[in-house]
Amino acid sequence: MSTAVAIAKTSKMAVLMTCFAAFGGFLYGYDTGYISGVKEMDGWLELFGTFNAATNKYEITSGDNSLITSILSAGTFVGALGAYPVGDRLGRRFGIIAYLGLFCIGVALQTGATSIPPFVVGRVFAGLGVGGTSCLVPMYQSECAPKHIRGGIVAAYQWMITIGLLIAAVIVNGTKDMAGASCYRIPIGLQFIWAAILGGGLAILPESPRYLIMKGRDEAAQKALSRILGAPMDSPQVHEEYAEIAANLHHERAVGATSYLACFQNGAGRNGLRMWTGIGIQALQQLTGINFIFYYGTQFFKNSGIQNPFIITIATNVVNVGMTVPGIWGVDHFGRRGMLLLGAAGMCISQIIVAAVGVAIDADNLAGQRVLIAFVCFFIAFFAATWGPLAWVVTGEIYPTSIRAKAMSMSTASNWLLNFAIGYATPYLVDDVPGSAGLGSNVFWIWGGCCVCCFVFVFFLVPETKGLSLEQVDILYRNSSILKSNAFRKQILAENMHDEDKEAYQQNKSEAGQAQHVEKRDLGDATV
Repeated sequence: MSTAVAIAKTSKMAVLMTCFAAFGGFLYGYDTGYISGVKEMDGWLELFGTFNAATNKYEITSGDNSLITSILSAGTFVGALGAYPVGDRLGRRFGIIAYLGLFCIGVALQTGATSIPPFVVGRVFAGLGVGGTSCLVPMYQSECAPKHIRGGIVAAYQWMITIGLLIAAVIVNGTKDMAGASCYRIPIGLQFIWAAILGGGLAILPESPRYLIMKGRDEAAQKALSRILGAPMDSPQVHEEYAEIAANLHHERAVGATSYLACFQNGAGRNGLRMWTGIGIQALQQLTGINFIFYYGTQFFKNSGIQNPFIITIATNVVNVGMTVPGIWGVDHFGRRGMLLLGAAGMCISQIIVAAVGVAIDADNLAGQRVLIAFVCFFIAFFAATWGPLAWVVTGEIYPTSIRAKAMSMSTASNWLLNFAIGYATPYLVDDVPGSAGLGSNVFWIWGGCCVCCFVFVFFLVPETKGLSLEQVDILYRNSSILKSNAFRKQILAENMHDEDKEAYQQNKSEAGQAQHVEKRDLGDATV
């Protein structure tokens, strides 16, 4: 089999499998996306809010607003931390399925709730499920995807998050005017379907071969590799891939134990640097302020004087979905570092303009509102093409196999911890009511400052890993500095060119030479 055919076959098998796993991101996005609109529905407010005679409408307090929105993230934080023991005991696939069970309990509680306490408890259980899947799905994808397209496949997880956000906004807009509890129970209850689709598909997909090798299940690992690579178990492809993974894992085990403390120790493998890089990039992804738009966007646009804020929320979600596609394509073409740096700069500029315009205009200034919406969309576009997908890509590939589950659980938990903090604090920052800061659009000055931190962080701490296998990423960390990582990456790729690729190159070169010789001979005959 030629190299080109092998790569095409490998890609087809692995892409179908790992892209389906990315559907876990849809749950994350949908569950995050519906709450902003649901809290503004008249039917929901009449049931869960209290009547304010001064405004002649039902309302919830800033405290309840914060609790209902952010408590999901408290659950996801715990769920992400628990992903290590669950994922290492049950496996990546069945770990995800177990978390889907918790997610469905949460959906059932929210659908049947008629007061805030059971609704909040439902949000916690749903959060446990979303947190666990948000850790295990990118891990499963990274461990199963071919290295030459791994970035795009893991980035597809973020794309599914954006699609989930968009579908949630569309469904909420379609049900918001329904009478009674149906307006919010329909968009919440639909999540049973999403969980069933993901769980059913994972039940028939192969387990991660790296997980199976780690557990000593060598034959099962070879069978999984055979399915992923689309090659027989006794083929050179399967044997070479198995040998590379096994050798790297045995080397890691020879170095020492893999406790939580080992994740933060900087030995030859520089685990501490990797751990803090993953935690930092996931935390900074939230500090860009993106979930301010998706948690409180409807309310923000409404307070800015914009007519029909539900439609604007849908528009921002369309931008989010559309601009993630260039990120999926670009991550394996342009690399991680450059795109993250560009994204941080673009988000910072957009947010500064939003903050400045928000301060300068009145609520009835139509032209100013259009500028504000436009640069909110620019901010979302930069995030969607860079920091949205690439944070998951980086954390999915920088950890060695021996600590991957622990490290992924902690880095993903940092994402949800900051998600919770931002979700809880935002109403107190932006609401113009007693006890709140009333910052309004001034909050974008804070997000812009955080994006400056994003730029500095990436420049000094994120290496370039495009095109490397997970085992080669480990070699890079052991032998290169961050600033020189791209040059060392190219050296690794040059030194590890497969023999069949070298033979194909020499063959193509020989054929080209022969063709050139024939062309010269024919030209000479024609001249004679």
